[in-house]
Amino acid sequence: MLYSVCTCRCAKDSTCSTPGGCRLGCDPEYSIRGRSGLSNNRHAEISQPEVVNDVDLGAVRAFVAVAEEGYFGEAAVRLGISQQAVSKRIARLEADLGLRLLLRSRAGAALTDDGRAFLPHARALTGLADQALAALRGRRGALRIDVLDTRLAPIDLVRAFHESEEGAEVEIVTSDGLRSARAALARGSVDAALCRVDGEPEEDLVAVPALLEPLHLLAGRGHPLAGLPRVEMARLAGATVWMPGNAPGSEWADYYRLLAEAFAVRIDASGPDFGYEHLAAEVGAGGLLSFVGEGTRIPWRPDIVQIPLVEPVPVYPHSLLRHRQNPHPLLPRLLAFVTRARPSFDPRRQWLPAPDRAAFTAAAR
Repeated sequence: MLYSVCTCRCAKDSTCSTPGGCRLGCDPEYSIRGRSGLSNNRHAEISQPEVVNDVDLGAVRAFVAVAEEGYFGEAAVRLGISQQAVSKRIARLEADLGLRLLLRSRAGAALTDDGRAFLPHARALTGLADQALAALRGRRGALRIDVLDTRLAPIDLVRAFHESEEGAEVEIVTSDGLRSARAALARGSVDAALCRVDGEPEEDLVAVPALLEPLHLLAGRGHPLAGLPRVEMARLAGATVWMPGNAPGSEWADYYRLLAEAFAVRIDASGPDFGYEHLAAEVGAGGLLSFVGEGTRIPWRPDIVQIPLVEPVPVYPHSLLRHRQNPHPLLPRLLAFVTRARPSFDPRRQWLPAPDRAAFTAAAR
């Protein structure tokens, strides 16, 4: 067996967990100082656990190849390396384990008893490694894009990218917007997220303006505003707009709070939120108003209408958020696509909350 070497510095190391302050197995037979007669005798009296060097996966793979092929030359061809390299890997593995695994002869290579015992474990090690790599390659095959809901406008941007970029595989993930996207991007469970990013993102994240979505007013056909082709924002002063999906702490709830403050609108976020079907039914049945994005897929009902908002046009900002160190090969193509379709914010006819203006004004230049 091979052991980790102790230089006896550790006798004064108060952080060590083993007796005498030594973190390593300090058998004097294998200690450098033990071999030169300079070992710490106090260590020699203590039974220390063996610490075996980590085995090299390439050496394990070489052992499996030789065991299955029966010849070092055939194993070298299978692995795509030289026969000398195979021999060196096997020698290193045997040294690390302190065991003889193969018997070499003119007739080829034969397993020793230790080699036969180790072979199934070696196959399991290489098999697990291959499975892990295959799983990662499979995950890398599709670009995982986080969206808040597949009925919202960003899904159209993703679909347009998928249709315009040959060979671009995309996987859609739905979550809780920016609140969950930050952690998902850091973990690598998604590659990009489309959401509102108010202000500067964290240091390791990059936000690119992606979409400015005009807002519409959702109203029942019996509402006094329902017959208008468009509604000026000044007409909504003092009105109550029902937004049951405005989750506390969400970036979209913050957007509508700022909108309400700017135009003297009251936001009613009382719920529960039962989805767009329930929202449309409630608006159609009574005198309620609600805000929806132009691209939001509201279930069709004969008793509701969507009316564009103007003077100014309130626009909801969607940004593409990514991690700086994400190496997915499709990300540059998605960024280039978003940049080509980059929105242009016009402060003369559109409205954005103050925290969003800098990013989308710079994008328009």
